[in-house]
Amino acid sequence: MATTVTPVRIGILGASGYTGADLVRMLLRHPAAEIRALTAERQAGKPMAEVFPHLQHYTLPDLVKIEQVNWDQLDVVFCALPHGTTQEIVAGIPNGIKVVDLSADFRLTDPHSYAEWYGHEHRAVELQKEVAYGLTELNRQGVRKARVVANPGCYPTSSLLPLAPLLLDEMIEPGGIVIDAKSGVSGAGRDAKQQNLFTEVSEGFNAYGVGYHRHMPEIEQELRLAAGRPVTVSFTPHLVPMNRGMMSTIYVRMAEGVNADDLRETLKKKYEGEAFVGVTAPGIAPATRHVRGSNHALIGVFADRTPRGAIIVSVIDNLVKGASGQAIQNMNVMLGLGETTGIDQAPMFP
Repeated sequence: MATTVTPVRIGILGASGYTGADLVRMLLRHPAAEIRALTAERQAGKPMAEVFPHLQHYTLPDLVKIEQVNWDQLDVVFCALPHGTTQEIVAGIPNGIKVVDLSADFRLTDPHSYAEWYGHEHRAVELQKEVAYGLTELNRQGVRKARVVANPGCYPTSSLLPLAPLLLDEMIEPGGIVIDAKSGVSGAGRDAKQQNLFTEVSEGFNAYGVGYHRHMPEIEQELRLAAGRPVTVSFTPHLVPMNRGMMSTIYVRMAEGVNADDLRETLKKKYEGEAFVGVTAPGIAPATRHVRGSNHALIGVFADRTPRGAIIVSVIDNLVKGASGQAIQNMNVMLGLGETTGIDQAPMFP
């Protein structure tokens, strides 16, 4: 006898960007998902297949403007809108609809910190108090109870998955953490920008946001919760000439009497039984090609030559575990569905 799946009616705000397209790609194979609304301000009125020809084989609603969305037809909304544009929109969504926001607008719990780093006042302060930070493996209970979830940034996801458990268990020192991170060009978005032109990004890679990047306060906010004290990290992102993928190489100082094998065992114990986070065997360095197109994260731990030093390599697909895949993972948890539903595809290799 076939099992009846209760449909989940879904809207995606900002469906014409890379994260919106990946949401559609994965939701198409989600047995409960019914995509009812797709929005895109500049592309409104067009079929989704005209904006993304790789989706032409699927029946999807045409793109519309946000004000044309019929909220009564939706159970869940994914917001894949630009940073700084989401707070007022989410605050106006009816209370009966669950929301996963992929922008940075609700990630920082302190409105003053948000204003400092994003250049304008927080426009939904009361709603912010109800939002759960959606790094699923580290805040599953919070996500389960929330109506609005702030999906983490890609760099924070790759950094926090290894660092937060190690700080919580006092395996590493809170001071002196260095995060050297690299992202594929899709992390910069789909808009036409000079710095994203092929001739600007090919045959080399570059640092950006050096010394001041908006993911810094998000990383430090969550590390402070794990460590129980303020944590300041040295974080430098780089743009690498590949479409998708992210690698964070993290340098830490271990606590007295701790070695790299202890760090590895701590992480293996923390993520034992988790569907999407794995720890490589000794000597195996994770690579972005090991997680491409999947919701997986891989973490490797190595001894450094410096006294009590260790090197952690953490990789994700920036568009999947770093964005759309984790957003669907959070939706599954919020609705009480199987957490891996629709996002259990294996990595694409080679």
